[in-house]
Amino acid sequence: MHSTKLMDKVVVITGASSGIGALTAQMLSKRGAVPVLVARSEDKLRETAAGIQGKYGMYTCDFRDSARVEETFADILHTYGRIDILLNNAGYGKFAEFTEMPTAEFDDMMDVNYMGIVRCTKAVVPHMLERGSGQIVNVASMAGKIGTSRAVAYTASKHAVLGFTNALRQELRKSGIIISAVNPGPIATDFFKIADPTGNYEKNVAKMMMTPEHVSAKIVKTMEKGKEEMDLPGLAAIGIRLYGLFPRLADRLTYNAMNRK
Repeated sequence: MHSTKLMDKVVVITGASSGIGALTAQMLSKRGAVPVLVARSEDKLRETAAGIQGKYGMYTCDFRDSARVEETFADILHTYGRIDILLNNAGYGKFAEFTEMPTAEFDDMMDVNYMGIVRCTKAVVPHMLERGSGQIVNVASMAGKIGTSRAVAYTASKHAVLGFTNALRQELRKSGIIISAVNPGPIATDFFKIADPTGNYEKNVAKMMMTPEHVSAKIVKTMEKGKEEMDLPGLAAIGIRLYGLFPRLADRLTYNAMNRK
């Protein structure tokens, strides 16, 4: 089923080698878009590409390398002539007590999760400004809105993503460029193999886990509707509003449910 809103749109997807990035690429292809897959692993990118029926592009890139990011996006623009949508999805997390987490891990998570988004966005905004149109969708996290124990470094990186997204949205509001944030809770992907190799967190939040198919469908909807923000699951949006009004009370009430790592 093709969406006329996404037909022939060139959509660059970072972190497209697995999880919601790979699924979103496949869903976009079914809607007539042209997904351009970008990630570090060429082998995994080829696995994703095998599930795409229509046109697609594929590029390897380390999002910590500013020069490589600039080169990659220049190649994409040269090949396709435009970038209609950028999905900043690349990122990872590691869970550990603050006192046990090396500062190098803070540096690397911020470099990939936050600065990676900054680098990719810097590479496309001038082009979108020139065209007077486009959309940038940043995959943040509910962790960026509600902090939890053993996720201090990850939460900080995603909080930075949300701050960046919200400020950039205001700066570009009259430019024709839509700036969107998608804020998912726990998703049943390989994310947790790195974040928590013990498997305890996955087990503890099993009832709250969303399928990657559900999240990817919501990301596609964000693109189709031009939505500026999407909190997942839907009930989370209500919880976030209450948290904003009564943060300290919410901390106490949700401590047991939200701190299961």
